[in-house]
Amino acid sequence: MPLSTLCLRCGLCCDGTLFTHVPLRPDEVAPLKALGLPVREREDGRPVLPQRCAALDGRRCTAYAERPEGCRRYHCQLFSALSEGEVSLEEALSVVDGAHALLATAGEARGPEVEDYLDRHFRGRHRRYSAQ
Repeated sequence: MPLSTLCLRCGLCCDGTLFTHVPLRPDEVAPLKALGLPVREREDGRPVLPQRCAALDGRRCTAYAERPEGCRRYHCQLFSALSEGEVSLEEALSVVDGAHALLATAGEARGPEVEDYLDRHFRGRHRRYSAQ
C-alpha cells in the first residue's frame, strides 16, 4: 500500500525531526512503560513520549500495534496529499528523500531553509514573510 510505503521510508514524525514529544493519555503510560519506552512529564504534569522515539528502529516503529493515540491519529501533510491523490507515491518518496538529504547536509545546524521545507511538506505550516 502506498501510504505505508511512504511512512516506512520516512520516519520523520518519530525521530525528533518534526516534534519533541507526543502527548499521552494517562491510560497509555503503563503499557508504554511495559514496552520499555521512556515516558516523561511536562511541567504541567501531563505525560509525553519524548522524541526521538525509543521504539524507532531505523525508520520503522517496533511498537506499531501498541503505539499511542497521538501517533495513530497523526498524518503529516505529505501523507494527506498522497492519500487524497494530490501527489503520486513517486513524488512523495522524492520529497521524503529530499528531506533526509537536507537534514544530513545540515546536521545540527538546521537553518530556515530546512525548517521551511519541513513546514511546507510535513507539518503543513506555511510561513508568511513580510517585506523588510
